[in-house]
Amino acid sequence: MVAVINLCKNRMSKVNKKIQLLQVASKSYLLISALLMVLSSIGLYFYTKHLLQNEIEEELYSTRYRIEHRLSENKIFYNLPPVSEVSQVAELHPESLKDTIIYDPSQDEMEEFRELTSYKEINAKNYRITVRMLVVESKDILLAIVFSYIIILLLIFLTQFYFSKARDKILWGPFFTNLKRMKGFSLQSGHPIELVDSNILEFSELRQEIKGLMDKVTSDYQNLKQFTEDVSHELQTPLAIMQAKIENIINDQKLDFALFQALSSFQNDMQRLVQLNKKLVLLTKLENKQFINAKELNFNALVNETLLNFKELTPIPIELDEKDTVLLKADIHLIQVLCNNLISNAIKYCAPEGSVSVLIKEKCFSISNSGKESALHPEKLFNRFYKEDKSMQSNGLGLAIVKKITDYYNYDISYEFVNKRHVFKIEF
Repeated sequence: MVAVINLCKNRMSKVNKKIQLLQVASKSYLLISALLMVLSSIGLYFYTKHLLQNEIEEELYSTRYRIEHRLSENKIFYNLPPVSEVSQVAELHPESLKDTIIYDPSQDEMEEFRELTSYKEINAKNYRITVRMLVVESKDILLAIVFSYIIILLLIFLTQFYFSKARDKILWGPFFTNLKRMKGFSLQSGHPIELVDSNILEFSELRQEIKGLMDKVTSDYQNLKQFTEDVSHELQTPLAIMQAKIENIINDQKLDFALFQALSSFQNDMQRLVQLNKKLVLLTKLENKQFINAKELNFNALVNETLLNFKELTPIPIELDEKDTVLLKADIHLIQVLCNNLISNAIKYCAPEGSVSVLIKEKCFSISNSGKESALHPEKLFNRFYKEDKSMQSNGLGLAIVKKITDYYNYDISYEFVNKRHVFKIEF
């Protein structure tokens, strides 16, 4: 079963494997050329063989005619075996033409001959006239012709192949140049893409379409980015004003208890809205790759600082095990957010009377907390607005932001439930 699965995977990988355009064109050219060469060589072989056989038979009939003419003039004809033999016979028989193998004294070996045997009455006498011609030499000529033809064709095909390949590279040059520049294009850079033009109509039209599409994408991206920044900025001011006004009202000593509770609840909702706005803005900036101020930082120091802040806010015991010192090149703000979200999540979902454990070792950071059972949908933990426990006061963006940060720096993050503990592990 495993072998069958591996075989299927290998076939799928072969199917999904991409091939270069010029390679496909060259492969097709070679296959078609090879097929044409084989078919033309076979055709040439049989056609030349037919021509040589006709020439041999014409020569046999011509020789027979000369012998008959000599006999009709009562001239003596001397036999030249195995090329020609003349003898008198009692009766005439039908003419025959065939291939035969006889001994050739000149070569001192058995040779293949084409033999014409005819019977004719000349000067009131019956003669059997047999003429033969060596076939081996004609075969040598035939093979020499076909072999020479194949060599010439092969040289022509190879020469044309390399010239065509070089010409295709020049012809497709603008296409591959533009493709390379498109791969290096970045919306965040703000630099317009420069595509080379071509005298080929289709390449020129493709360039115009791509340039128009890129300009439209860049414009839409800038508009969306500006809109997000404007919305975030405009929301922060009224939210801050509303919070300040609510605090002023709460500080008024004339408030009754019911109104105080309502305003406090409203203030908490406002605070959640502020945090939600900040997190959405952070996610947008991550997706737009706007964090470019990366510098080398001590990850251990950031974790210690974050844990110190949380230990002052929670009674849950937090253990830290530092096996190695980890140095990262990243934006310090993003790494702080990553640590805060993971530790906050571990404390929030820790079982009663449980504990939180943090481990730092070479190229690895893991945090675990006590729990009764595994997450119901581990595959959804990093989705936006997903919450395992609906009763928790959470906006469901903490782990989504962690996932975006790890993706931003090509870190690997994973979740597992081991020994009644939820474990989140990041490999740098």
